[in-house]
Amino acid sequence: MEYNISEVIDRLTLAMMEYDKGDAMRIQHFIKVHRFAQLIARCEHVDEHTQYVTEMAAVVHDIGIHPAEAKYGKSSGKYQEELGPAPAREMLTKMGIDKDDIDRVCYLVGHHHTYSNIDGTDYQILVEADFLVNLFEDNVPEHGVDTALERIFKTETGKHLLQLQFKEKYVAGK
Repeated sequence: MEYNISEVIDRLTLAMMEYDKGDAMRIQHFIKVHRFAQLIARCEHVDEHTQYVTEMAAVVHDIGIHPAEAKYGKSSGKYQEELGPAPAREMLTKMGIDKDDIDRVCYLVGHHHTYSNIDGTDYQILVEADFLVNLFEDNVPEHGVDTALERIFKTETGKHLLQLQFKEKYVAGK
């Protein structure tokens, strides 16, 4: 399939904003995760197809939150992983995305809170981008940032972004 990454991602972003309409916090979150994923993928020089899949997954990664809240009354990572792939598949199918790409994005949505057996650069980048945003949004203390750096981050770009974002704060005692 011939595709323009920017056009597809823009259409998907607007569809996801419509899906999350009225929930500014969720919209702000996925926009930030997408931008970090996009930046990490570009700086790590992934191929165009990996860039495309990574960006799509970043936009829809938390699509399972609202279904989880409706079904279970909470949005834990486990519930997001369980309930996210179905609405992601529906949204991507309506957009005419290739079935193999939909399958991979849905796999990533269904595993983005599982940090063992990360199988692919797209998966690693999505996890790192989500961590960069969650560490900030959840105001994680220094030891939590250090643990994430040690256990989660593998890409040089992700490590660098984490250090730029958090380490100066702790070094300077701010």
